[in-house]
Amino acid sequence: MKILVINSGSSSIKFQLIEMPEKNVLASGMVERIGLDQSKIKLSVSDENFEEIRNIPNHETGLQMIAGLLLDESVGLLKDADEIEAVGHRVVHGGSSFSKTVRIDNQVKSKIKELFSLAPLHNPHNFKGIEVAEKIFEKAAQIAVFDTAFHQTMPEEAYRYAIPDRFLKEEQIRAYGFHGTSHKYVSEKAINYLDKENSKIVTVHLGNGCSITAVKDGKSMEHSLGFGPMNGLVMGTRSGDIDQSVIFFLMEELGYTAGQVKKILQEDSGMLGLTGYSDLREIEEKAEQGDKNCLMALKMNAYRVKKYIGAYVAVMNGIDAVVFTAGIGENSDVIRKLVCDEMEYLGIKLDPEKNRIRAKELREIQAENEKVKILVIPTNEEIEIANQSYNLLSNM
Repeated sequence: MKILVINSGSSSIKFQLIEMPEKNVLASGMVERIGLDQSKIKLSVSDENFEEIRNIPNHETGLQMIAGLLLDESVGLLKDADEIEAVGHRVVHGGSSFSKTVRIDNQVKSKIKELFSLAPLHNPHNFKGIEVAEKIFEKAAQIAVFDTAFHQTMPEEAYRYAIPDRFLKEEQIRAYGFHGTSHKYVSEKAINYLDKENSKIVTVHLGNGCSITAVKDGKSMEHSLGFGPMNGLVMGTRSGDIDQSVIFFLMEELGYTAGQVKKILQEDSGMLGLTGYSDLREIEEKAEQGDKNCLMALKMNAYRVKKYIGAYVAVMNGIDAVVFTAGIGENSDVIRKLVCDEMEYLGIKLDPEKNRIRAKELREIQAENEKVKILVIPTNEEIEIANQSYNLLSNM
């Protein structure tokens, strides 16, 4: 079964064409910088790489280009769009409506639209991906895999907010959690690697969006993101945790509107707000050159992660492994070092040499003879989406 996986982000679309159940990746690629100058489309097939700068004003154009490449005779991947039997879509927010992977119909689409306000940077683009895929791959089953689904195992004391009960019962205001597809994928990899069914793992997903999860016995027990994907760790443009009083002060004393405050916290804060840069590679480079703002931003970023690790060790009453994943987690030895410094009391101690090595497979980077493993595990949300899509269709 050929499954096309579409992962529509706020300014990019990642995609993979996967043969299931073998999990054989036939092609992978990305559309970058949608709506910006120097938009780019990339495609990798076997050992050949295609890259081209194009005008890509919106997600619909990007998806049309992806389909065009897959069906291009010179590429030779597909002769006909009907060869795609399923399209698996990453959908960020499933609210209380979706606790598992579903086949998309009009009712599912209506529910996803209702959740736009809870994930405004993601759900609208996820929805557009579904609409365009339905037009291009008419005979394919459209499948939605929700980022929030993995966190449905969180206990009530973890997901509830200490606000009047009616807001939970009537409006479903609670913590849902995000990046669940990634946390599920890497935690399962870690459990298999540790060969320990009853395990206590902290998974740290660090990219432009960041989150951290306490995974006990394979289930999400606690997670840093909540009702929307804004709180918790310091992110590329999002503030993460902030005292609610700051929001009231901005509105009541400084005259900002709710919309302006939302933009500040979602788009103008985080590493961008602290340094003027949202790309961690630039921030690390500037920090190395002595930029004080960049140095402080790196320290703040790591400090927040460190705090959450300590809290999650307490929640699980122990820890077997810390897992770093996603773009920053997999590639930044600087952030990993800052996070793991002075954590010996918890049995977390880094080997500096191992930490500096870059590789594309699971690796250990803890010091010799330490009980707590520090693992770097490349995430693959697309494989996880394909797997869940295949399992759903196989059991229908």
